Amino acid sequence: MKKMMWMCALLAGAMSAHAQESRQDVSLSATGNIPPQVNGQGSQLNASMALGALASYRFMLTPRSALEANYSFSQYNSDLTATSFKHYQVHTRQQEVSFGYVYSRNYRNFNPFAEVGIGAFMFSPIRDFETESLDAKRQISLGGFFGAGVAYEISPSYDIRIGYRGLVAKAPDFKLDVDNFKTGKYEVISMPTLGVAYHF
Repeated sequence: MKKMMWMCALLAGAMSAHAQESRQDVSLSATGNIPPQVNGQGSQLNASMALGALASYRFMLTPRSALEANYSFSQYNSDLTATSFKHYQVHTRQQEVSFGYVYSRNYRNFNPFAEVGIGAFMFSPIRDFETESLDAKRQISLGGFFGAGVAYEISPSYDIRIGYRGLVAKAPDFKLDVDNFKTGKYEVISMPTLGVAYHF
């Protein structure tokens, strides 16, 4: 009996030590992509809501501070209306590569966090029947992101994360020179997230 108790104590100690020593994690999340309507310079951009994916890596600097790298992906339709009321639909692939700072707190199994960072956002036309102009070209916008959420620890190695991210990027016009589709405005794309993280 004593031997069993010692084994349980050692196992619990090892798990606790692993949880304390974990300084890195990777996560994979499902995302919603909710772009706003953008108006400017007589032009308008409307984009459809869509699902996507987010992969993240975090490295803990201290128990409360971390650096983060992100990659996200989503596809949706962008509808552009020019000053002349000319209209094009562009089937859009949106990709994000970003780096940021994360501040978190710990309340038992709950770990709320807030994050902010900078990134590059790529808006690429997909050459299919949903894209109405072959002149549409890829655009890369430098911008940033902010967000907040909470992680719930289900074991020393895994947690479930739910959060909100806002992506700040210049609204694309896909370099359509045939007419003026430029809004000249930045947009905040809302991105709710739900995923799982692994600590190591």
